[in-house]
Amino acid sequence: MKIYTPEQLLGPLNDVEAQNSPKELFVAGDVSLLDGPPRVAVIGTRHPSDKGAARAARLARDLVKSKTIVVSGLAEGIDTIAHRSAIEKGGRTIAVLGTPLNKVYPKQNYDLQHEIMQNHLVISQFPVDCPIQRKNFPMRNRTMALISHASVIVEAGEGSGTLSQGWETLRLGKPLFILQSVINNKSLNWPRKMIEYGAIPLSDSDILLENLPISDNSDNRHVDL
Repeated sequence: MKIYTPEQLLGPLNDVEAQNSPKELFVAGDVSLLDGPPRVAVIGTRHPSDKGAARAARLARDLVKSKTIVVSGLAEGIDTIAHRSAIEKGGRTIAVLGTPLNKVYPKQNYDLQHEIMQNHLVISQFPVDCPIQRKNFPMRNRTMALISHASVIVEAGEGSGTLSQGWETLRLGKPLFILQSVINNKSLNWPRKMIEYGAIPLSDSDILLENLPISDNSDNRHVDL
């Protein structure tokens, strides 16, 4: 484990980024992932539908093909699917935790967390042995939005904790994408509200890739989501 300030890992922060960034970040793994290809957070509900799970896996795989790093929060559901899909495709992934590095939540992700620590990158703003509290996870979402170049909401209901990262991404002035399948769900009000503030409907991966920093995306492939 190593300890850095956000500026040491990410470079200079603007006023909005610095205002609510954590003072320290505790990391395990390959820090160079923060100085390489674009980073996209793939986020969503802990209890996805079958179609939502399939879309998360497809998006993560497509990001890997485009040499993009998949970021997520190691939570149950969409997060776990995003991390595993990236790894299975031979890509790189970053997990941003709502726990300290020496704790695992959920417990069933013990092996996945340690694999990412060894071969990828895990980041936490919580010191060793800090208790796991509900308030940690919105704080984690804020940090995940900070380190990512863009965020994509794959599936989330009203009141989902995922929405906190959506609003934080918009507040930071970074691209926020919402899958078109979520926008088409007439029972949800939050997608319309976020679109009013600048969120972008996402129906295929080209739209997302066009909004990322330029990298060597030599294997770009259009994928409908």
